[in-house]
Amino acid sequence: MQIPDSRQYINQLEQHYQQYFGVEGRKNILDKGPKEKLHPDFYVLEIPPNSRHNAFVYCTVGMSADRMDDNLIELFVFSPKADHKLVELMTYCASYHRTGRPLNIHHTVNVGQPWLDSSVCDHAFISLPYLDKDDLAFFNFEGRQIHCYWLIPITKEERDYKIENGCEALEQLFEEKQLDYLNPDRNCLITGK
Repeated sequence: MQIPDSRQYINQLEQHYQQYFGVEGRKNILDKGPKEKLHPDFYVLEIPPNSRHNAFVYCTVGMSADRMDDNLIELFVFSPKADHKLVELMTYCASYHRTGRPLNIHHTVNVGQPWLDSSVCDHAFISLPYLDKDDLAFFNFEGRQIHCYWLIPITKEERDYKIENGCEALEQLFEEKQLDYLNPDRNCLITGK
């Protein structure tokens, strides 16, 4: 199997995001942290509020640039404001993905700190992008399909609920309780606090 052209992958993925959201994004590179595990051209694309979402979107670009396995994913997270903390979050997820235990759909991540401000959400859940169309979810490159998944900030208790009851139960809980995914001050769906 031929190793994919990483620069082409990154350029086309950036175009994929910008075409879908209809606006140009801004490249962000974390100047500290676990850079040795990242692809050398990796960055986080910050998409400003646009006609699809009245929110900022932070997208990984190059998380799976040169992967040759079945864990071909990129991630994005929504935010009510521009915040460099989300560049850190996405970079750490990308770094973890490039270890021996790569991330994929329905996995959870321990963020280790509030995703924004003083939020109780210090974990994240990798989900299908239910709020968007398949033309965001699937990025085709050199005959391979890369999945662009939604990283949803959650609490430790919500993560525990998913472990005990399964990912479908967690997603059902999101729907029943009308998850306010853009609100860093939202209460935990399990404890109400």
